[in-house]
Amino acid sequence: MTTLERFDPTGIQRVLCIVAHPDDMEYGGSAAVAEWTAQGIEVSYLLLTAGEAGMRGVAPEVAGPLRAAEQRAACDVVGVTDLTILDLPDGLVEHSIETRRRIAHAIRQARPDAIFTMTWDLEAGWGLNHADHRATGLAVVDAIRDADNPWLFREQLTDGLTEWKTTWLLATAHRPDHAIEVSERALELGIASLAAHREYLEALPDHPTPHDLVTGVLTGGGEQAGLPFALPVHAYRMG
Repeated sequence: MTTLERFDPTGIQRVLCIVAHPDDMEYGGSAAVAEWTAQGIEVSYLLLTAGEAGMRGVAPEVAGPLRAAEQRAACDVVGVTDLTILDLPDGLVEHSIETRRRIAHAIRQARPDAIFTMTWDLEAGWGLNHADHRATGLAVVDAIRDADNPWLFREQLTDGLTEWKTTWLLATAHRPDHAIEVSERALELGIASLAAHREYLEALPDHPTPHDLVTGVLTGGGEQAGLPFALPVHAYRMG
């Protein structure tokens, strides 16, 4: 039964994807990115951390650069050239004014029509959500409004930088009401982008294969939307 409406990207020229860690975009989200870049939509990534605390057997000073390099490779697969990784501490991201400030600045610079992020709910489809995902998602919600308010973070509004109103917030794994249609080719690129996190995935022996995981997400979304493959999202039109 079709339960999700197809998301229409008409009018979207720029998308900013904001997540906490390297690999967060690759659990289905990067397939949507591959679809967008193939359509000529400009996509940028903003990661709040380098994921340096994410590999139990690898010291942070080694894991951070390694995971950043794997994220760069994953971006290359799906046509993303603009990757920014902030220096917030992995595992300790806060839903704070400073986090909002840094995200708002990135929004004002990128001037996206849509912002893509992960769910901020405590319970997600895979179980209890990571603290960094929750803090990041909430900070993104607030920063979208902050970026459009000329009286907030006024020190940023110099050298031609102005406030910016984003039209859409797209949240994955978050009570979906829409589906982003993706082609079989975008599915393949989404799988390859997750596989680019090779050493990170090797440190997780019980992790599903990139093929099984990404295919499962996108075929499940497609079934809900009456499409071969689709990414389920909650699409908020920002007022």
